This record gives sequence, structure tokens and C-alpha cells, in this order.
Amino acid sequence: MSAPEIDEAFEIVRAGNDARVILTCEHASERMPEPWRWPDADLRLVGTHWAFDLGAADLTRELADRTSAVGVLARFSRLLVDPNRAEHEPSLFRDVAEGLPVILNRAIAEEDRRARLTTYYRPFHAAIDREVARTRAETLLSVHSFTNLYEGKQRTLEIGILFDREDALGEKLVTAFEDAGFRVAPNEPYSGKEGLIHSASTHAAAKGLAAVEIEVRQDLAVQSAFRSRVIDVLARELT
Repeated sequence: MSAPEIDEAFEIVRAGNDARVILTCEHASERMPEPWRWPDADLRLVGTHWAFDLGAADLTRELADRTSAVGVLARFSRLLVDPNRAEHEPSLFRDVAEGLPVILNRAIAEEDRRARLTTYYRPFHAAIDREVARTRAETLLSVHSFTNLYEGKQRTLEIGILFDREDALGEKLVTAFEDAGFRVAPNEPYSGKEGLIHSASTHAAAKGLAAVEIEVRQDLAVQSAFRSRVIDVLARELT
């Protein structure tokens, strides 16, 4: 793999040019770039799924390396601005987490909002558009992870495959993970059919690619051995 291309808003890893899959990772980082800073009251969210998707960046880089693919990873926290949401969505700037206000996003001034969009959100999506325009890939895979404990409930699901229009591909991946011994479900713990794969769906549609998102439980996504098992399945099914 060549050295990654590092921009203020994104990182691009290039392990090859002819892969049948292109990768994105919208919640790869919890980086809070200057001039923004974590308010003291929001430090409780640092290192948690509210700030980023634990294990997702490593999975994206390792999968890119294994499949000779290109991966585009965000370099800012989802709490600064969420790149897996449309600009008009209320959750673009999440203002509540664990039942408490997110001070960073309370009463955002219009100038602040514009700066987050023009410096981070839009350049990240523009980078994906550029890579999609030049790719020979057939599938865009968005890589995410989900918390194992949500609102006090333990999740036993290990893998979720999210899709909107790609029912056949989604079910194919679900079956492949089931056959490999994973606890997997389609459109869980979130549903692509409810608009929750915004980034993958939007960018794939621009060039007629299939769009699918994988969600890996975070306590497993941070384990290299588990990621390797996941990559075995994805590499076989997508390449």
C-alpha cells in the first residue's frame, strides 16, 4: 500500500486501482480540529461511539490492503458534523447524547455551521466523488461499527449488513457471514431502507454502483483477529 493522502478533512488509502470494491469510512476519527475544542462537559463522549466508530478505520485500511482497493476516511469527529447525514437532517449536528446536551452543538451560529460544512463535510464528500468517478469498482462499501451497549441493553448481534436498493447483494453478504459462523442480520441494528446509509447510497448512485454498509459491533471491531475473519468474508464476496 502506498503512503496515504492526508488532507485536513480526509485520508485516502490506495492499495490498488482495479478492485471491484471502493471503501468509505465516515466515522473513522474522533479528531476535533482547531479552532474547535471539546467543551469540558463533552469530554464524557471522547473515546466513545458518540465521537467515532471504534475499530472502523483499522477495518477499512486492512480491507483496502487485502482487496487492493481505495478507501476514503473522514478525519474529524462525527460530533463536529456527521458525514453520514444529509445537510438538511437535524442529526447532522447532534445536540443530545446519553440524555444530556452536547455543548459543542448547542446553539451553533450560522458562521460556525458554514465553517464545519465547507472545511470538513463537503471536502470529504467531494473526495469520495472524485474517487468514485475514477474507479472501476462495482460496489461501494461503507464501513462502520456499532456500540455493544445501547440505552442499557446489551447487543448480541456481531455484524449488520445495511442496504437500501441492493437486496440481493445484502442478502448474499448476510448468508456469507452466517455460513462463516457470525451472528448477522440484514438492516440491523439500523436500516438502510430508512435512509441510514446516506453516504454510501448517495455516492454510489452517482456512478451506478451498488451501495452497502457493514456495521461491526465495536467490542469486536477493535480486535485484530475478529477483523481478519470479517475481512476474509468480505474479500471473498466482494472481489
